[in-house]
Amino acid sequence: MNLVESFRFAWRGVTANKARSALTMLGVLIGVAAVIVLVAVGNGASRSVTSTLASLGTNTLTVTPGVTKSSGLLGLHRTAAGEDANTGTQTRAAVLTSEDAHALADPRLAADVTAVAPVVSPAGVVASYAGASHEVASTIGTTSEYLTISNDQVSAGRAITASDEQSHARVVLVGTSVAAALSTEPPETLIGQDIQLDGTPFTVVGILVEKGSAGARDSDDRMIAPLSAVQDRISGYGDLSSIAVQASSADTVVDAQTQVETILDQRHRTTPQARDFTVVTSASMLSAASSITGTLTIMLGAIAAISLLVGGIGVMNIMLVTVTERTREIGVRKAIGADRTEIIVQFLIEATLLSVIGGVAGITLGALLCQVRIAGFQLVIDPWSVLIAFGFALAVGLFFGIYPATRAAALRPIDALRHE
Repeated sequence: MNLVESFRFAWRGVTANKARSALTMLGVLIGVAAVIVLVAVGNGASRSVTSTLASLGTNTLTVTPGVTKSSGLLGLHRTAAGEDANTGTQTRAAVLTSEDAHALADPRLAADVTAVAPVVSPAGVVASYAGASHEVASTIGTTSEYLTISNDQVSAGRAITASDEQSHARVVLVGTSVAAALSTEPPETLIGQDIQLDGTPFTVVGILVEKGSAGARDSDDRMIAPLSAVQDRISGYGDLSSIAVQASSADTVVDAQTQVETILDQRHRTTPQARDFTVVTSASMLSAASSITGTLTIMLGAIAAISLLVGGIGVMNIMLVTVTERTREIGVRKAIGADRTEIIVQFLIEATLLSVIGGVAGITLGALLCQVRIAGFQLVIDPWSVLIAFGFALAVGLFFGIYPATRAAALRPIDALRHE
């Protein structure tokens, strides 16, 4: 018997009980689709995070109070103000001040730093306008340099200026999500209008360029106002939340970081081994984010592969049942001359057909599901995940079909013919 004849017998076996074959293929289908979709989720999240961080530029640095330390596989831990990073004992409170920002802007001390912006970020600020109110996710009080450092722009109106900061002007730039929450009109209609920020009127002078969402985080749910006005009316004149720094170019980021650390070590009387601040570059954040999302993608793919394994066990289970049901048929075939190899090939082809058809259907379903946006980002199909998932499905069919096929081939013709 040739291969074509074996395929014909295998196809007849698959279609003999369509409902059972369909349920068997369903396990493989779900496994393949799960691998494709979960890997696409990881890739989409990675691309979203990378895009967000890349938009900050490659020559930016952020100084924050406290020390960030690794704490486990994916987490970062920032020591609380007044807590030693190594021993947990109480030390001088970790703070950043406006004087620190002024020192970093001194070209004699930091030759590779071109712009510095002190930042305060009061939490829970409520914006109100015309009877509508909205708790803003991100409120930033800063100087005019911040927009340049963060690679940010306004789509309508004007940006905040140095004179706004010096005159303590109560003006504000709002993101499109804030504008949509406060008014049903186009965002531009808010320009020139007064909105209440925690009860204090601020005049909207510009609408920030839309950035979209990064995962579940809405990057447009934000406001930017002059530092002096925010400290006057909202946050008070306390410590800074962070300091944004811009290096002269991507090539001088390392030098700029060294200069920033040296200045702050001198001002805070700290050492490189016991600092009360952290300097993070956009490149290091991008590298860390890529590493984390890459690990998550691998984990998601591995979890999905388990369902493929379960589907393979289902294939073996059905093939064993098929061998039992078709014992007499096997005996007849062996009695008329079919050898052991032909029986094995027939049942291997049958198991492989179940896996291949389920795999193709799984690829189709996975591709369709990947067209849906999840948590604000678009899923990105990895061609390698499709090939690996299909190849794994094929291997599952072959591997889990070997035992049933071998068992069928081992039946003695006389015993098979006697089977009822």
